[in-house]
Amino acid sequence: MTYETIYSLINLSVVPGWLLLVFLPRAGITRTLVHSGLYPLGLGVFYIVTLSLGIFGGHHADGGGFGSAAGISAIFSHPMGVLIGWSHYLVFDLFVGAWESRDAQRRGVPHVVLVPCLFFTFMFGPVGLLLYLVARMATGKGGWSLVEV
Repeated sequence: MTYETIYSLINLSVVPGWLLLVFLPRAGITRTLVHSGLYPLGLGVFYIVTLSLGIFGGHHADGGGFGSAAGISAIFSHPMGVLIGWSHYLVFDLFVGAWESRDAQRRGVPHVVLVPCLFFTFMFGPVGLLLYLVARMATGKGGWSLVEV
């Protein structure tokens, strides 16, 4: 299987989770698959496998490391580094989107307000989280704090 095929498959793998958050936010299947941690667990296993192949299996670019911008660039210059990094983003963005959904339900943020936030979290990660916090504040359903105070 090529790197491109694997990249396409991991991209597609998160789409059902996002669709469930948008269209069936309170459904049992959403709780079971998205809110339970099954998605992060599944993608986490993929992440561990690709990370292990990159570190121990020789599937990496020379000069890669976390000590400099050049080292990070080298990591992402190899297709395995891209798969590792991209799966990292996918796991955390979906995790944040699921948190936003649970938090919105708990606080009574209207779902129609949440949906654009989920889109931006899916596409641009931190931008969506910021948008959600602004929307939450604008609707009077909470402030900037990520925890109940």
